[in-house]
Amino acid sequence: MKMRLDRYLCELNLGTRSQVKRDIKAGLVSVNDRTILRPEEQIRTDTDCICYKGQPCIYEEYVYYLLHKPAGVVSATRDRQDRTVLDLIGDTTRKDLFPVGRLDKDTEGLLLLTNDGALAHDLLAPGRHVEKEYECHLAHPFDERQRQLLEQEMEIGEKKPVRPAVVQVLEDKKITLTITEGKFHQVKRMLHAAGNEVVYLKRIRMGPLVLDDALPRGSFRRLTEEEVESLKHDRSGHL
Repeated sequence: MKMRLDRYLCELNLGTRSQVKRDIKAGLVSVNDRTILRPEEQIRTDTDCICYKGQPCIYEEYVYYLLHKPAGVVSATRDRQDRTVLDLIGDTTRKDLFPVGRLDKDTEGLLLLTNDGALAHDLLAPGRHVEKEYECHLAHPFDERQRQLLEQEMEIGEKKPVRPAVVQVLEDKKITLTITEGKFHQVKRMLHAAGNEVVYLKRIRMGPLVLDDALPRGSFRRLTEEEVESLKHDRSGHL
């Protein structure tokens, strides 16, 4: 992959564009043991050896963040009225980050942000049926009739019935619901069709990726290598 030298250093979070330009012109950057003085110099991120102030630089083509989305924040890259999930990440060096799918503004929980478009496409593709598990707090007690309705195909106003969900009862008014589609407001619409209402919704899992209990609302962390590999494994056809 080819890239301008100053952009490359910025994406490594080594400084602002103006700062890295000054450092390059000051002779603090080398490419393949050759000092480079031109910020616009084209380098190859996969083969060139870049050193900054004598230290080798390692470029990451793809990055992956696990965010505990709070209520009141929208799952978008930009918005004129509300804070976005990218505002929470605050990684200004990566201009290509985006949320994988979306959570409603009032819904909390797990959201994956990345710049890996191929992986995101596979996780969101309707035919992949990636599991998404939600913790649901309900307005009314949950009963066996509601479970039976949710665990079979349901009509919620779409062209086709939605696929059966998996229900786990936690308390009288608290369940987890696992779905394999991503229709608009699907969980809320399914519970409504079953005769109940959702008063609080939190996504706790997407495929093999589980929300970190130690991650406070509004916080994020990088995915571990094991988590990235598990997502790629599922992507290869093991969902």
